[in-house]
Amino acid sequence: MTTLDLAFAALGDPVRRALVARLALSDATVGELAEPFDLTQQAISHHVGVLRRCGLVEQRREGTRRPCRLRAEQLSLLGAWIDEQRRTWDDRLDALTRHLTDEERAR
Repeated sequence: MTTLDLAFAALGDPVRRALVARLALSDATVGELAEPFDLTQQAISHHVGVLRRCGLVEQRREGTRRPCRLRAEQLSLLGAWIDEQRRTWDDRLDALTRHLTDEERAR
């Protein structure tokens, strides 16, 4: 599986999307990330691990704390892929519109 595949698979889970959204605001520990959820710290830690393995989150040691940080550059790669797909489909839809318009005029 590619990094892109892993990242999209990870973001398929609503808890992980919420964690990414939270980390977009600021770094946080697993305990801080767990606060708004009705989930154990262990469950949140598992979700953070999935996000770490696909490269969207990193953790570092600061004494006894282990804050998580969003790797925004990885999100940019996902966004670039989505933008490329959007451009391709926009071009195809524009071509279809031109074709249908030409067909209508030909009648």
